Amino acid sequence: MGLIEIELFATLDLVAQAPGGPDEDPAGFGFGGWQAPLLDEVAGAQIAQAYEGTDALLLGRRTYDIFAAYWPHQEGGEDNEIATLFNRVPKYVASRGTPDLSWSGSTQLGPDLPGAVREVRDRHQHVKVVGSLNLVQTLFREKLFDRLNLWVHPVVLGVGKKVFDGGAVPTNLTLLEPPIASPKGTVFLHYGLADGTPTTGDMGAPDRGVGRPD
Repeated sequence: MGLIEIELFATLDLVAQAPGGPDEDPAGFGFGGWQAPLLDEVAGAQIAQAYEGTDALLLGRRTYDIFAAYWPHQEGGEDNEIATLFNRVPKYVASRGTPDLSWSGSTQLGPDLPGAVREVRDRHQHVKVVGSLNLVQTLFREKLFDRLNLWVHPVVLGVGKKVFDGGAVPTNLTLLEPPIASPKGTVFLHYGLADGTPTTGDMGAPDRGVGRPD
């Protein structure tokens, strides 16, 4: 069984809508492309490294359409490495409609989305979920992910679709490596899904040392 790894770019208030450009997801959102001014070499290298070993993409319909219109035309250009990867690996599309699957290697998932995702994970080693916020909410709800790569950027928007936007259930995560900040203030957080659900405690309990004299 392989790993399902979610890649998300978010603001400090965890808005993850349309980081890449103004036409990405414009409905009711005027900040498309908010990520571009905050990119630097450190964050770019982290993102490139995150895709190493990817052998399948798992995408929602909107993200798939954006990718399918762009990446097939980028081989040989500035983004040749990632374009070659995305064009080569299988693409699995979560959609209730009838998407145009003209991008080579594309397959629509069946109506039993959790079951179909499990089959994809059994078939591949490193499945990447990019953007696809509606799909991500389903994966959060079903706990159908293994890693969460989250880049938090130093900007607050106050509007837009958020990372946890209706799909979150009580879940434990573990930090897999120390956070890394880029020169422009973006912080990379690399989490893994952990067993169990969150527990509670008392910060004033004696074993915490809170409220006790030295």
